[in-house]
Amino acid sequence: MSNAINTNTEVASYDYIIAGAGGAGLSLLHYLMQCSSLVTKSILIIDKSFNKTNDRTWCFWNKDFSAFENLVKNRWDTISIHAEGFDKELPTTPFSYKMIQGIDFYNSILSKAKSKSNIHFQEATIVGISVLDSLNSNKSAKVEWEGGSAIGAYVFSSLLPFQMNQLNTAAAYSNSLQSGTSSNNKAPFLWQHFKGRVVQFETPVFNKAIAKLMDFNVPQQGATAFMYQLPLNEKEALVEYTIFSENVLGISEYDKVLDTYLATAFPGINYTTTHDEIGAIPMTQIELASTQAPIYTIGALGAAIKASTGYAFQFIQEQCKNIATQLDKGLPIQTRVHNTRHQFYDAVLLHVLFYRKMEGAEIFKRIFTKNDAATVFKFLSNTSSILEDIQIMRSLPTSIFLPAAIKVLLRRA
Repeated sequence: MSNAINTNTEVASYDYIIAGAGGAGLSLLHYLMQCSSLVTKSILIIDKSFNKTNDRTWCFWNKDFSAFENLVKNRWDTISIHAEGFDKELPTTPFSYKMIQGIDFYNSILSKAKSKSNIHFQEATIVGISVLDSLNSNKSAKVEWEGGSAIGAYVFSSLLPFQMNQLNTAAAYSNSLQSGTSSNNKAPFLWQHFKGRVVQFETPVFNKAIAKLMDFNVPQQGATAFMYQLPLNEKEALVEYTIFSENVLGISEYDKVLDTYLATAFPGINYTTTHDEIGAIPMTQIELASTQAPIYTIGALGAAIKASTGYAFQFIQEQCKNIATQLDKGLPIQTRVHNTRHQFYDAVLLHVLFYRKMEGAEIFKRIFTKNDAATVFKFLSNTSSILEDIQIMRSLPTSIFLPAAIKVLLRRA
């Protein structure tokens, strides 16, 4: 990687240190480079590897051009929802549903950053981030890795304390955050976990104009599960098995469901798998880390993920763009992106899913049956009006969601 930092004993100082070069870290770097007052600041990016792979796919919806419109791999103006005895297609106007591949996103931002002499890179595993004591109000923070360290006036971290393959660690971490809280009053913690394949068929099998957002005709694993199908063309699509549950599956279990689904949907038609991706996203309103200036959390660590659905890309962009604006204007850093009203809705839905008060398939079926896609997208983007919120709520049974809302309110009291 170019622009590597010096490895001498002197501790280098930077205006901004970004700990983690994933979706959140590189999004923040993008917005810093876009701002005329920030583009010349000294910046250090630290990650265990800058040899990026196509490890994920991000999807989002918007009405206009996004900040990464040039990276959009595909888009759809119609989605479909499927459950037992239920099939519905919905136009998304005025929104378009869009896909960006991880490798395109990483390479685009890193290639621009490498050309700037004020942006530096350190390939290492971070072992500590701490606030330095200061005699004045201008605090700074120290980031340490094996064999080195650096000081930043601001540090932005997206490094989760656990990974998908560390389930015991994740469960223990979640429990430690809620220690002293009664079991009946603990905030839910679910994973949105998935395995996907990009499959290439020998003959045309897909309707390339329709994104199959949720197909619940798959094993539910005692929780909420659906197949997610995004056609790239008539022969090729990303097909992904997604589950909302407390524990992730073994890789062979995802593969078994994917094999069965593809064989049933396209019997006797040969295909090849050109790409695999697997991951897990925390669905919770538990704070995964506390913030102490000048150290700020971003991405999943900074509660940018929508707790009830796992949608992240739009909220990460909002969070990182807001941070760049605050730095530009010299304002206090505020990383929150979910407003109180929609946070409450998320908490109620998460409670219903976690305690299995109603099947997830039935919840989303009702929502999409009684509302157009644009209203649902606005609700899921935290941009819906009160009247639109009421419209969504009327889709769901009061006998289940009202007691859940009361439970959430009591938990927060």
